[in-house]
Amino acid sequence: MRVSDIKALKLSDLNWETKTITIVQEKTKVGVTYPILHDVGWALIDYLRHARPICESPYVFVRLNAPFEAFGENANLHNIITQYIRLAGITVPRGKRHGLHSLRHSLASTLLEQGASLAVISEILGHVDSKSTAVYLHTDLNGLKSCALDPEEVFRNA
Repeated sequence: MRVSDIKALKLSDLNWETKTITIVQEKTKVGVTYPILHDVGWALIDYLRHARPICESPYVFVRLNAPFEAFGENANLHNIITQYIRLAGITVPRGKRHGLHSLRHSLASTLLEQGASLAVISEILGHVDSKSTAVYLHTDLNGLKSCALDPEEVFRNA
């Protein structure tokens, strides 16, 4: 999910019976349904029970300081993510990107390394056009190595 989708996520988008999240993507305006994975489900439940302020907001994620409402359109969640990365003791090498977009990039890279097709990765990331997903192809070094030609073999057969 994109940052904009997470900020716009409503309690009504969560279907606990089917263990799914159904949204219309903010960027593409395309409807998509995601499974609520076991760990994600329990993390959401923990947040809703113990961390989310009691309020009337229909949004899942709200500001932790009054007024308890959805994050604004220009709210920068990067700073919040960075704070919790540090609190969790995760060290990020200097110059290395981190935040929600880097999580999407890591997911795409991992799926690619595990042999997932570009079409599957595009669908998971919510890309309308698989060309948008192609930017992640450079991360699969083993895949790229398998495409390399042996110059000796090429010249022998020429």
